[in-house]
Amino acid sequence: MSTDAVESRPTNVPAHSQTLSRGIRALEILAEAQSPMTIAELSAALGVHRSIAYRIVRTLEDHSLLVRDDAGRVQAGPGLAALARGVNRDLQTAALPELTELANELEMTAFIAVWDHRDSVTLLTVEPRHSGATLAQRPGTRHSFSSGAPGIAIQSAISEDTWARLAPGLPYRPEARAARLTGFATSHDEVLPGVSAIAAPIHNPGGMPAAICVISLGPSTDPVAIGSRLAASARTIEAQLQ
Repeated sequence: MSTDAVESRPTNVPAHSQTLSRGIRALEILAEAQSPMTIAELSAALGVHRSIAYRIVRTLEDHSLLVRDDAGRVQAGPGLAALARGVNRDLQTAALPELTELANELEMTAFIAVWDHRDSVTLLTVEPRHSGATLAQRPGTRHSFSSGAPGIAIQSAISEDTWARLAPGLPYRPEARAARLTGFATSHDEVLPGVSAIAAPIHNPGGMPAAICVISLGPSTDPVAIGSRLAASARTIEAQLQ
């Protein structure tokens, strides 16, 4: 490479791998898809030529991150589950018994939400064992901190000064100030019409706070009792993380 070529490269632009970025984006698309996708559909979603999409698929397939069915359609593979087990492993281990107990006791879907840049992301979810219509909350579901009880609960575990430093330009919600006093947060109609959520913050030693949450259709019948129950579960999880 010539000296001119080196000098002409912008010094303030970080180097990124386009191939890696496309592969990660392909996994995100497949994880969000409601059904398996054809190579043509995936290439269109990625905005790349079909041959490029095919090479991405082959590479991810080699690592079991996606699989193809008999018709050649692709979907997320079991390798992603193996990777997911390593994300906040201690938190997942500590939270699973509490989520299972909450889901079956309250007959609501229970889940853990964690901080990811300017969003809250579902890490682990449990649906009630014996119930009628329940709401699904898939791991990887992402919501802005500007909406929903999980984001409010996570925000409430952080001081306003720290929040301004970690998430500049993103307001500290009045509901988070209230949640600091009550120990839990509530929301209704914020993320999905007709859906209510209740969440309590989890203080994670050495890491960013998380939230333990339940969701239901319609207004919650007893938000104070449920919020107090979630706060107790949060303390149990925190004790396991010490």
